Amino acid sequence: MDRSRTGSFRSNQQGRETIIASTTTTSTPQHVTDAIARLRGNIESVFLGKPDVVDGVLVALLARGHVLIEDVPGVGKTLVTRALAKSLDCAFRRVQFTPDLLPSDIIGSTVFDSKSSQFVFNEGPLFAHIVLADEINRTSPRTQSALLEAMNEGHVSIDGKTHRLPQPFLVLATQNPFEFEGTYPLPESQLDRFLVRLSIGYPSREEEEKLLLSHRRGEPVDELSPVMGMDELRDVQAAVSEVTVDESVTHYLLDIVHATREHSSLRIGVSTRGALALYRSCQAAALLRGRAYAVPDDVKELAVRVLAHRVMTRSPMSLHDAEASSEVIQSIVDHARPPE
Repeated sequence: MDRSRTGSFRSNQQGRETIIASTTTTSTPQHVTDAIARLRGNIESVFLGKPDVVDGVLVALLARGHVLIEDVPGVGKTLVTRALAKSLDCAFRRVQFTPDLLPSDIIGSTVFDSKSSQFVFNEGPLFAHIVLADEINRTSPRTQSALLEAMNEGHVSIDGKTHRLPQPFLVLATQNPFEFEGTYPLPESQLDRFLVRLSIGYPSREEEEKLLLSHRRGEPVDELSPVMGMDELRDVQAAVSEVTVDESVTHYLLDIVHATREHSSLRIGVSTRGALALYRSCQAAALLRGRAYAVPDDVKELAVRVLAHRVMTRSPMSLHDAEASSEVIQSIVDHARPPE
């Protein structure tokens, strides 16, 4: 799979963009644009050479979604998460998923307090604004499923009581797609909770040289300071829903979604939840680019990242193969006719 085709949010269809813009508000509030620029710049100051990955993470953050990062160890999966958390004035927790991890280890548990003679709920590490679920496929399905309610509903239920999670709430999960011994593949219901799936890849030689030089005196991410508070982030997230998606862009999006349900190589196509995820992602991507309207290129550039992990191929050998499903989605996008 050519990852460079799936990560850029650049628009090269100026004619279509002009037509869509003629019937919409063409700019976002300046304070929103400035806030996003500060956040992106802070992250990119330490996470070098991968602006498309940063954009993918920010799309999920703005759209109130979650991120699954699949790649080999040592390419920056944890770094981009830490850089995001350090750039926000937020509560951040990292959970190392292991085979013996229990649901109560991440959600929390109710214990009896002898001093007050009452049962008290002790919050687990899931009670944070940003949670890094490291190597999520190394824990049991029981513990993986404990994340479902939290990721989808923003709360957890323990002993018949509902506990709200801090808002905004973002889970960034990592896994190594090339190592399967001792792992538990994420079921479709879990994968569907992630708004986007990202791959980082190796940096270029030039960027890797810059990275080496930046680490001469320690870890640069440790020096980052917050550039956005939670109230400001909530305002930016609220602005996403104001982004206009023209009817022609919506039809183009649905053409791609429905094509997955009829494609001969796919056993399971994209669900309605997946269509909504792509719609919200396009709104967030537009805002990220300073636009108050989505364009067809937003759909085209996001389709693989948002949809590929929501389909299932027919071949038993590639049932959960990220590359195989990505190639099918890319083929559908290449053959879909964008608005004129």
